[in-house]
Amino acid sequence: MGRVTERRKVLRIRDGAVSTRPDTLVAEEPLEIRLNGKPLAITMRTPGDDFALAAGFLVSEGVLATASDLQNIVYCAGATVDGSNTYNVVDVKTAPGVTLPDFTLERNVYTSSSCGLCGKASLDAVRTTARWPIADSPLLRISPELLASLPDRLRAAQRVFDRTGGLHAAALFSEDGELLDTREDVGRHNAVDKLVGRALQSDALPLSRTILMVSGRASFELAQKAVMAGIPVLAAVSAPSSLAVDLAAETGLTLVGFLRGSSMNVYAGQDRIALREAAAQG
Repeated sequence: MGRVTERRKVLRIRDGAVSTRPDTLVAEEPLEIRLNGKPLAITMRTPGDDFALAAGFLVSEGVLATASDLQNIVYCAGATVDGSNTYNVVDVKTAPGVTLPDFTLERNVYTSSSCGLCGKASLDAVRTTARWPIADSPLLRISPELLASLPDRLRAAQRVFDRTGGLHAAALFSEDGELLDTREDVGRHNAVDKLVGRALQSDALPLSRTILMVSGRASFELAQKAVMAGIPVLAAVSAPSSLAVDLAAETGLTLVGFLRGSSMNVYAGQDRIALREAAAQG
């Protein structure tokens, strides 16, 4: 899809000088996700990687776990009254025999680009049982120096951000610091879903030997998405929420916030951080 950015005319004021010029903006459009033909959720997203976004979203909802769970994903033709295809509606069809969770709990299926999954009936409805408990995964040992290198490497991979200044990003790194994949979107939760969905399509779940690096803050929802994909380490350049810290502590997720330069705060899962002996004693 070629709708990642759009051009708009703006009034530009610089040091008292006034001019008009075109500006490049990140595109934001709704995506309706249907599951086996039934509407499930709507998210505001940057068009592109829509099938991966839908697949990743369904991983976090506990619907999909392997590539074999997924039969196909298609754009819905006739999505409007005149029968045209807007490419803003996708239908995910699960393979025969896939058991669906109970979606009858009261919920608001609108997901905004800033809040992610809103309107769950209760906190317990979000705490979906993980298929790959992180506490049981092989223990990674990540050095603070490796973590400190990730924000700049994530930023360097943000191609659309350079043109718009308006996108969040998420990246997967190996335990050795190799950049495995990166995605951008107007919503950081969408960027994570795109990463996880691409991993599902490649039958690469669980991501038990990876680090998830996100721009901005670490919300409860991002921590949940990491847990549901089996990712043991979540790092963010800004603050985590209290619920994200609680979930990390409960599940064994290593949660790092305020990752800037050589400084960082480790809120949970400290046993994965390979500290030098002298520093640990200090």
